Amino acid sequence: MSRLPVLKGTLDLLVLRALSWTPMHGFEIVAWLERAANAALDIDDSALYQAVYRLEERGLLQAEWGVTENNRRARYYKLTTAGRAHLRAETRNWMQYADTVTSILTASKSGEPSTEAT
Repeated sequence: MSRLPVLKGTLDLLVLRALSWTPMHGFEIVAWLERAANAALDIDDSALYQAVYRLEERGLLQAEWGVTENNRRARYYKLTTAGRAHLRAETRNWMQYADTVTSILTASKSGEPSTEAT
């Protein structure tokens, strides 16, 4: 199976979801996303770090230095209160958007919702 590119604008939301349970460093975020996506997404390391820095600049993540299981220094990222609120709102928006697109893609010729996918 080929890996799918991450759609523009979704990586920030995926990173926030990865961090919704516990703080993680960059490698852990990528590993969690790959497990959650069953390795179906092509997640570029540089794009991930750009997303993390962007989210930190917006006040949605907070970073602090820590030590990994391999005894290496790494920046650990965690959600801020604003990040949790943003994750909730954007998850609702994404789910509504996905449901709407699915309705369109499965609609009948007349435009009525259909139970069959083509």
